[in-house]
Amino acid sequence: MRCPSCGNIESKVVDSRPSEDGTAIRRRRECLDCGRRFTTYERLGDNPLIVIKTDGSSEAYDRQKLMRGLLTACAKRPISPEQIASLIDSIETELRNASRNEIRSKELGDMALARLAKLDDVAYVRFASVYKDFQNVEEFASALEGLRL
Repeated sequence: MRCPSCGNIESKVVDSRPSEDGTAIRRRRECLDCGRRFTTYERLGDNPLIVIKTDGSSEAYDRQKLMRGLLTACAKRPISPEQIASLIDSIETELRNASRNEIRSKELGDMALARLAKLDDVAYVRFASVYKDFQNVEEFASALEGLRL
């Protein structure tokens, strides 16, 4: 692990414990060169998840790409980045528990939408408008009606 202060690759682990959400290991490290302390999070490495896009192409699942989409949908809403990270963690946990190697982008989007609907109505509609590619006001109104049910 490279020190964020001086760039040295030598460090020692001072403390190790599960992260607050239990999905990673939090390690407190100390640089052996400059003595500065920093925190790292280690996640279990497993088989990469492949996302099958609507055009039939595939790409490796990218947590940051999903995070960016959700952050955009949740902009200026009372939703913390920790809540969004927790939402993504729950999706990843569900996929890991199902032992799936591939998922269609539509299924991934639906999983995110279901969780967003429970979190914030406005963020749900924002995410849905991009994800479902609304073409007119009627499609947008239909999504709003779905929230009322």
